[in-house]
Amino acid sequence: MRPLFQWEKAMAAPFKGIDYYLVDDLLTYEQRMIRDTVRAWVNERVLPIITEHYRAGTFPVELIGEIAKMGLLGATLPEKYGSSGLDNVANGIIMRELERGDSALRSFVSVQGSLVMFPIFRYGTEDQRKRFLPGLASGKIIGCYGLTEPDAGSDPGSMKTKAAPAEGGWRLNGTKMWITNGSIADIAVVWAKTDEGIRGFIVEKGMEGFSAPLMKGKLSLRASVTSELVFEDVFVPEENRLPGVKGLRGPLSCLNQARYGIAWGAVGSAMACYDEALRYAKERIMFDGPIARFQLVQDKLVWMLNEITKGQLLVYRLGQMKDSGALRHQQVSLAKMNCVSMARECARTARDIEGANGILDEYVAMRHMQNLESVYTYEGTHDIHKLVVGADITGFEAFRTLPVD
Repeated sequence: MRPLFQWEKAMAAPFKGIDYYLVDDLLTYEQRMIRDTVRAWVNERVLPIITEHYRAGTFPVELIGEIAKMGLLGATLPEKYGSSGLDNVANGIIMRELERGDSALRSFVSVQGSLVMFPIFRYGTEDQRKRFLPGLASGKIIGCYGLTEPDAGSDPGSMKTKAAPAEGGWRLNGTKMWITNGSIADIAVVWAKTDEGIRGFIVEKGMEGFSAPLMKGKLSLRASVTSELVFEDVFVPEENRLPGVKGLRGPLSCLNQARYGIAWGAVGSAMACYDEALRYAKERIMFDGPIARFQLVQDKLVWMLNEITKGQLLVYRLGQMKDSGALRHQQVSLAKMNCVSMARECARTARDIEGANGILDEYVAMRHMQNLESVYTYEGTHDIHKLVVGADITGFEAFRTLPVD
């Protein structure tokens, strides 16, 4: 093993946090404890192994039990279903700290909680809640979310997957694409067209005609499982239909939950890139001194800190509004759009500061940069969220859409 250079030793230092405006002083004691617990776990358990998983294109399934034991799955749902009953600011902090490790970890927890557990809790029957939620909270059941299709991304209303009535249930036919957790999932919350509108179904692994082939060749989110879902005349019993919602309001409300977590997670990704770039700049010797003394390097670091600080304030206020019940989905769109764009630029700037070393996977910037290219697009592209906010402030829709409410 080659000896570590001075700046590489600095790279190994544990993350202690970035909080220029003392936003964390606004947190409750419980929220700070959650921050410290997840932060320490990411330092100790995720960062030492995530590069190897990224190289191999594998998800660290060995960490699922630990994630569940910390109470991070569906963390805002009631304790009687095995969840933690946390507030939304605390849940945002969880997402921020997980994505500081890698988008794959935040995506896994986000899908399990916001896209699988939330619709079962909100739109399912009590029998469905008792049957699935405790297993999902404990990590013994893994879930995925089937909405996006090969030809229906930003326009989910044009989905082709259909569910037709059958004796005792429904026959499901169609294909979903870009599904996180798909190939390792035990259940899938799937949205399909019926004669009475779009409805949700809980499809279980092993149902005849249901398959989830792994998607390969990704250059982004390599440590995350991404799959197709294929339904070939799959029989889904009536007791697996979510009865509490009809139409696009159901799937879009779930996405709104996940987008909230994405906004927080993107801030965590940006924090990781800034932390590494700052330490690198202080330790990298060039022209007989650290490159941190150069004006252009300082300009880049200050820009990153400025944007991260604004992002931290934005998501904290977002969490407050969500906890108070005042949050609107357009506000979530603004946060997702802003924070992911900011984080993507922070990752690129960090890589720039690190020079040629920045393209090595020993450093985090390039990995976060590649991940954020997906986050920039999924669960509502940057442009779509911009148009959602544009319609809200002008009263004119620039694209055909159906209201969430």
